[in-house]
Amino acid sequence: MVEAIMLWNEPNNLSHWDFNLDSQWRKFADMAKLGAKAIRRVNPDLRIVLGGVSPIDPKFMQLMKGYGVLDAVDTIAVHGFPLDWNHWSIHDWPHKLDEIRAITDKPIWVSEAGVSSFGAEEVQVFGLNRTAELLLPVAERVHWYSLFDLPAAWTATTRHKEAEGSSYYRHYYMGLVREDGSAKPAADCFPEGLGICQWFHFEDPRLDSGINWLRRLKVRHLRTGLSWADSFRPNAQKWFDCQMRAVDEFAVTLTLCFTPEHLGETNHHTSPPRNPEDFADFAAWSVRRYAVPQLPEKRATELSPEVCA
Repeated sequence: MVEAIMLWNEPNNLSHWDFNLDSQWRKFADMAKLGAKAIRRVNPDLRIVLGGVSPIDPKFMQLMKGYGVLDAVDTIAVHGFPLDWNHWSIHDWPHKLDEIRAITDKPIWVSEAGVSSFGAEEVQVFGLNRTAELLLPVAERVHWYSLFDLPAAWTATTRHKEAEGSSYYRHYYMGLVREDGSAKPAADCFPEGLGICQWFHFEDPRLDSGINWLRRLKVRHLRTGLSWADSFRPNAQKWFDCQMRAVDEFAVTLTLCFTPEHLGETNHHTSPPRNPEDFADFAAWSVRRYAVPQLPEKRATELSPEVCA
């Protein structure tokens, strides 16, 4: 069940939005507002979340408020990785939320919080437990990033690549489950009430295993996404249907992001689209297909078991 639609991912991070092409984020703001308006037309009761910001930046949030973006959404989201990439202590999590609360009274979700096992798996155990202690009492949703380690043969979604040094390789160790499918110590102490953020790539072979792990960990709230860029691949709808049918038992926050290269100002998934209405159309289609209440028999017809074959 889709409980929320998230508009983009980390819009203030160069790895996800090219603010060199949109230095004041006006294009992003227009796109987000058009997307929210399109979603409201299809399902006015669906919660809309502004894509989680990383870093947690009150100035960026103030900018979005000035553009009217906060008025268009129901919830604000933030991301934090204080033991890996952020320049603040893990103990400062409540303070970081208070910085955003000083700007808006909208609910704040932590849609990504994580700790890598790059240095030591014991550090991840500490980070997981401390994150849950600090955030579960003060945030309605907290999604741990992530369930799986990133496979070594895949490329991390970052503009910086190996130039980050060891920081780049931390991307590969954020999961509770190693690439070989074995559980890390953190998986054995995963706290009740914590959600998970797990991106499933196009035709991801880990989908079935991911669902089994989410059940094993007794996860209720899942954040995942649909790539707008992937929607132009052959058999995209078949894959989207397969993915969404698989995750339907969870309360899903569905993130919509990544610009198709042929629709961007430049040929890159972080580019602002030339026509922001194109993103609004994708948002409306996604909600119409996956986030409109339907009778069970109609749902079964639309997302048939055969789509995963």
